[in-house]
Amino acid sequence: MPASTIDSVAHARFDEKKAYVQDEQGQAFFDDGREIDLLHFVYRHPSIDEIRGSPTNVLKAIDEYGRTKKYLMNVGDDKGRVVTDLIAEVKPQVMVELGGYIGYSALLFGDAVRKAGGKRYFSLERNPEFAAVIMSLVDLAGLTDIVKVVVGSSAESIKRLYAEGLHHIDLIFLDHWKPAYVTDLKLCEHLRLVSPGTVLAADNVIKPGNPPYLGYVRSSVDQKRQGNSEQLTKVDTSKFGKNADMYKGREGEEHISTEIKGNPNLIYESKLVNSFEPTGEPDGVEITRCVGTAD
Repeated sequence: MPASTIDSVAHARFDEKKAYVQDEQGQAFFDDGREIDLLHFVYRHPSIDEIRGSPTNVLKAIDEYGRTKKYLMNVGDDKGRVVTDLIAEVKPQVMVELGGYIGYSALLFGDAVRKAGGKRYFSLERNPEFAAVIMSLVDLAGLTDIVKVVVGSSAESIKRLYAEGLHHIDLIFLDHWKPAYVTDLKLCEHLRLVSPGTVLAADNVIKPGNPPYLGYVRSSVDQKRQGNSEQLTKVDTSKFGKNADMYKGREGEEHISTEIKGNPNLIYESKLVNSFEPTGEPDGVEITRCVGTAD
């Protein structure tokens, strides 16, 4: 769909009282020990008895850490509400998130999927240490019946889930390495995991931004068939600055394949929902619906 037809839905003013501390500009703001420190904070919390078995209270403890200790790159309450409202509408049987970090979205959205009658929430996370944090908090929250953590690169994990019998995804939340948004979506198209009825929710399309992804999901079938969106979807990690490099860490540089062409015949309808980062900075979630297949 052309960008000019995209609706922009503004949310209410940000509540400064719930703001996270700012991320450390120019410094590491994750994978510096804070994720394990968060676990100790949660498990030593004075209200640990009330936290056990309650996704809501685990999330409150995580938010408390983010507001009083160190910044955490979570989806946060405001953007999280955009996606939980979507889950209540779509009622996905199977939801997949690309990029789990410490499990905030897995807790929030996994709980929402269960309440909506869904069967499985897959949280794909490349970093095995972060994945262990997710699993610990999912167990604490009592969500092990719905949330399954998959460790490995997003592309390899998608292929593995497909090989193990996953054939359709109802709702996908993209919140991982920004240059991989388009290539992972094309992989899901190629495997027919994305098909009419699938809904996509992509985080951080304003901060730091993701023009290649927006260019792809907003392109018409004719544009994709004719290759007019080739330049928009070409992976150039330099366009993402530090946000493309900050994931290297101990796992090394991410490798993505541009060989898979996806399915240009899928028809998407896409709109931007304006919201806020947990720090209060403006951001948005792109909601994209696969509504059909062109002849």
